Parts: sequence; C-alpha cells; structure tokens
Amino acid sequence: MAIKKSELYSSLWKSCDELRGGMDASQYKDYVLVLLFVKYVSDKYAGQKDAMLDVPPGGSFADLAALKGDKEIGDKINKIIARLAGAGDNNLNGVITLADFNDPVKLGSGKEMVDRLTRLVAIFEGLDFSGNRAEGDDLLGDAYEYLMRHFATESGKSKGQFYTPAEVSRVMAMVIGLGSARDSNQSIYDPTCGSGSLLLKAHDEARNRTGLDLALYGQEMDNATAALAKMNMVLHDCPTAEIWQDNSLAAPHFKQNDGRLKTFDFVVANFPFSNKAWSNGVNVAGDPYGRFEYGIPPAKNGDYAFLLHILASLKSTGKGAVIHPHGVLFRGNAEADIRKRIVRQGFIKGIIGLPANLFYGTGIPACILVVDKENAAARVDEHLKKMGLQP
Repeated sequence: MAIKKSELYSSLWKSCDELRGGMDASQYKDYVLVLLFVKYVSDKYAGQKDAMLDVPPGGSFADLAALKGDKEIGDKINKIIARLAGAGDNNLNGVITLADFNDPVKLGSGKEMVDRLTRLVAIFEGLDFSGNRAEGDDLLGDAYEYLMRHFATESGKSKGQFYTPAEVSRVMAMVIGLGSARDSNQSIYDPTCGSGSLLLKAHDEARNRTGLDLALYGQEMDNATAALAKMNMVLHDCPTAEIWQDNSLAAPHFKQNDGRLKTFDFVVANFPFSNKAWSNGVNVAGDPYGRFEYGIPPAKNGDYAFLLHILASLKSTGKGAVIHPHGVLFRGNAEADIRKRIVRQGFIKGIIGLPANLFYGTGIPACILVVDKENAAARVDEHLKKMGLQP
C-alpha cells in the first residue's frame, strides 16, 4: 500500500524535532531529504537487477538502520551514503553527499550525536515506500514544500527558494501546449528550477497526454536545492535530465557550440521575485548572449532580467509560462520601455492573474505571463486590425 502524505508529513515533523538546537531550521531539509531519498530508493530498488538506480550492498537504508546506537554512527552514515552515491552509474556524488552526518556542531558530539541520529534513522525506518509510484506523486517536492512552509519562517530567511504549487505547475504546463508536444526531441527548460517540481509537472503533462519523454534542462543557483532537484529527477524516472548548479543570469550553462544560448521548445519558470542583486556577475552593457536587446532592467529589480533571459532561450517557435509579480504589468521607467517593446513584438500571448498568498515566501499577488514566439508578428497584426489600425 502506498504511503499516505499525512504519514510522510508526520514523520518529517518528528525528524525535524530531532534536529532542533544545533542548526538553522532552513538546514533541516539537507539532512531529512537525503534520508528520505535513501529510504525511498532502497525500498524500490535494493536487490533488483537492471534497476534505474544501483543500491549496492553496504549502501542501503538497511545498512543505516543497522547503525542505531553505534558510537561511530555519524561517520558510518556518511560512508554508506557515499557508497550509494558512487555505485554503478548513479552519479550522485555531490548530490546526496552534501550533508555531513558527522558534524558535531550541528548534531552534537559523543552520545548526543549517537542518540540524535539513532532516533532520526528510526523515524524513517518506520516508512515503507515499496508500494509507491513516483509518477504523478512528487514525494520530494511535497516534502520540500512542507519543510519550507514550516521551518524557513522560523529561521528568519527564505534563501530565495520558491516551490510552485502543483496546481499552478499544471496550469502552466497546459497553457503552453505541452499536451500537444510533437516529438521526443523537443525540450523543456527552467532557468531557476529549484527542487525541480515545476519541470517534472511540465514533463508529466507531455508524457501523460502524448507518451513522449521530452528532454529536461534546469539550472539552480543554490547548491543544496540543485542537489534536491537531481534527486527528484531520479525519483521520477528522469535520470537523463540535466540539472546544473550556478547562476543562470551570470553564468548560463546551456549554450550552443558557438557560445550563444541554447534554445528550447518550452520554458517554465518561477524565479525569485524582485531580485536586487540580479546584475552581479552579468556584463549588462555587453552581454555576450544578446539578452538585453529590448532594454536593461533596473539595477535593483531583476524581474525583467529573467524574462529577457527566457525569451533569448526560446526557439523561434518556442513557448513559455513564467510567474511574475504583478508589478511587471504596470511599473514605469526602464521596465515600461521593455514591456512596450516586448508587447510590440507579439511575444505575450496571455496573462493569467493569480491571488495573493499562493506561493510560499511571498504574500503578494502574482501572474503567469504566457509567451509564444511562434507567429508572434501575425499576432501583432491581428490585434492592430481589431483596433482599427493598420499593421
């Protein structure tokens, strides 16, 4: 029987209780989600031949459970996780190995560490994921949202990490026509992919409606969150997804052989709103990727910087759905000039208003900008004709 989300959340709450005291609440997930991942893949793949992930002897959750009460439990947990990370073609080094389970500053020293980790492992030992299917059930994404919602406020900072609610993700995937994807060579990109949940929902929309397995590309600035996205891809049978850790504005990873930005068929994004440091590391005046041909965004607000990056990352027939704060619809000065030029290009196909308090990390209302490069010029001509103006 598949594990219920209420049971999962209860276990996450207990595990976070065990971690209180030695670390900032925003760091709980770095430990909790790794154990969740190891438990999940062990239940699903341990002992199986030709499984999607290789769970080797000495690298499973059962090996972690055997350490309860061991005086060297922290060091041995690190070694077991490292063994799983490096087994076969797993390529999970730097993904599930970021959290140090032998850190006395965060976990206590001596008996305190032994007791804390023993109780923590025991909590996950009681879960059984053997009956779960990851498809359509974003276990890590749900767990991530739960932890962010309950503990980042407590820590006094959100670290600019945003989780897109599943319902919004599905709307975004639908309005850009992923259910009508034409061939498996098409691609989906998210330049601020966070935990990867939005990318996965977009992928599911195409796969469930067309049977096509579209290529996934994501970039995420935060190291731990990028690692989470990679774990999420594995759990959802998308092991070939390319997730890169770096700043997509200052150091875009996905490029063509000639150095220009790689372009994609579909783009989805929920970037950090109103980023005041967006231009750090960006050659604004001489951008080698030509992203600012419609204008340079204000130095203290990066909303349009992300949109311009996305427009430059779309193919000539590409389509995208991007979440923005409402301010992009009416703010003046440089943003007004950029907005006017983008609208005149015909790239904005629609705007979907969203209510306040929908996203964790911000209470302001937001909107989805639906962008479409295909037939953009014809769309402008049509609008002008409707207004009684000559194109």
